[in-house]
Amino acid sequence: MQNRKIGAHVSASGGLYKAIERANEIGANCVQLFSGSPRVWKRKDLSEFDTTMLFSKQKELSVDPIFTHSMYLINLASEKPELLEKSFNALKYDLEFDSLIKGSGIIVHLGSHLGRGWEAVREQVAQQIISLLEATPKDSTFLIENSAGQNGKLCSKLEEIRWLINRVDELSKEKIDVSSDTFSVELNKSRLGWCFDTCHAYAAGYALGKEPKSLYFKSVLEEITRLKLWDDLKCVHVNDSRDDFGSGRDRHENIGFGNIPTEDFKYFLNYKEVLEIPLLLEVPGLDKNGPDAHNIAILKDYCK
Repeated sequence: MQNRKIGAHVSASGGLYKAIERANEIGANCVQLFSGSPRVWKRKDLSEFDTTMLFSKQKELSVDPIFTHSMYLINLASEKPELLEKSFNALKYDLEFDSLIKGSGIIVHLGSHLGRGWEAVREQVAQQIISLLEATPKDSTFLIENSAGQNGKLCSKLEEIRWLINRVDELSKEKIDVSSDTFSVELNKSRLGWCFDTCHAYAAGYALGKEPKSLYFKSVLEEITRLKLWDDLKCVHVNDSRDDFGSGRDRHENIGFGNIPTEDFKYFLNYKEVLEIPLLLEVPGLDKNGPDAHNIAILKDYCK
C-alpha cells in the first residue's frame, strides 16, 4: 500500500482549508469536495475563496490531489434550454474553481436522457463538453463519472464514456482544421477523462472481481482494457452498494457493509493498473456524517 493515494469526500464548510484538515483527521491523503451546495444553483464569487490557507494546509498535511464534485442538478442531455444553460454555467464555474484551487479535475454526473435514449442525446452532450473546454482555463479538467443507470442516467455503460472521449477529440480536431487559434488536440485529451465509481458499476452489472456473479456478468477490468480507458481514468470512487448486482440503483454503503464482496474489492483495488490512481470514499460513514476514519482504515487494509 506504500504511497497510495487514499482519500474521501469531506465538507469544506468554514473554508477550503477545513476540507484538508478534515481529510487529514480521518487518515486521508487526498480529498474531494463541493464548490458549494450540490443541490442549489447559486455559487459565491470565486474571488471570495481563500486559496492561500488551502495551499498552506495541503503542503503542511500532505493532502493532494484535490478533486471537485459537480452539483447534482446538472443535465447536459436536457431538452430544456434553461436547464441546459444552468448546467453549462455551473460546470463552467466548477472548471474555473478547479483551476483556482490547482485541482485535478471536476467529477461530473452528466444527467439523464429521460427516456429518449443514448443515441438521441450523445451528440448534444459531446458538443456541450467541447464548448466547456473552450470556455474555461487550460489547466482545468473535466471527468465523466459512470452511473448506475437508473432513470436513464448517462454512462452506466462504459462504452458511452469511450464514445464521448473519442467524439470530443474528433470535435477538437475539426476546430483545429478550421481555425488558426491555439486550441490544442493534445490539450483536450489531457483535460477530459473519467472517474470510476465501484457502487455504480456494480449496480450497472459490472463485477469488480474475476468470478461470474450472474449470467450477465461483465468483468469491469476486462471492459476497461477492451475499451482502452485506463489512460483516461483519473480517480476511483470506492463505495460499497446497498443494492444487488445489476439493480441499477445508486445507493452507497460503508465499505464491507454492502453487497460488493470483499474479495472483489481487493482484487480490483490491487490490480496493477489501479495502483497509481487516487481512491476516494463517498460512503455514509458509521455515524451517517460521511466518510470516516473507520472506512479509511478498511480501504487501506484492502489495499495491502
